[in-house]
Amino acid sequence: QVQLVESGGGLVQPGGSLRLSCTASGFAIRAYDMRWYRQATGKERELVAHIISTGVRKNYADSVKGRFIISRDNAKNTVTLQMNSLEPEDTAVYYCNMPLWDYWGQGTQVTISS
Repeated sequence: QVQLVESGGGLVQPGGSLRLSCTASGFAIRAYDMRWYRQATGKERELVAHIISTGVRKNYADSVKGRFIISRDNAKNTVTLQMNSLEPEDTAVYYCNMPLWDYWGQGTQVTISS
């Protein structure tokens, strides 16, 4: 059974950091590109970051460039999103995605508030 399970969300003050993890089971991520999306209340789901299978190339939404870092550990079958200098506008549910087969995790809530 294929699963993507996100963890690491929570409530953080503006300027803080969070590290999200996505652990895959039922398939090996090493051959596939992986993505992080987010969806704020009342807004469309937004692509935040993309990493190719080898991890050599990464792409980011303009809104998070320079603050977020996507990485992967193919041996551990995990993808990570390091989020720094968090802003209230980063508040959303964050989802892990394997685009080729359109696999999605259940999401993890990130709330930035003082």
